[in-house]
Amino acid sequence: MTADDSVGRLEDDDFPAYTMGRAAEMLSITPGFLRAIGEARLITPLRSEGGHRRYSRYQLRIAARARELVDQGTPIEAACRIIVLEDQLEEALRINAEYRRAAGE
Repeated sequence: MTADDSVGRLEDDDFPAYTMGRAAEMLSITPGFLRAIGEARLITPLRSEGGHRRYSRYQLRIAARARELVDQGTPIEAACRIIVLEDQLEEALRINAEYRRAAGE
């Protein structure tokens, strides 16, 4: 692996670069919160060879959104469902925009 490969992986939003402890520290949340949203299947961290959870930047953004909703009083299960629905809506809007562009060409 070259230095360029390492830099490229760190820039990849889906590369599992962060341990549970580091992820929790970065987001000012507890490891238990990360486990809870994992159990709710909002995010599924990859596992290192030693079995430790590893999180990507994309997953950290999702965890931060969940934390925001929970801090506003939303139960964690409902927060996870809201985030899934928001993601589905965003994808549907993206596809719709593609269809409109294609129809206009």
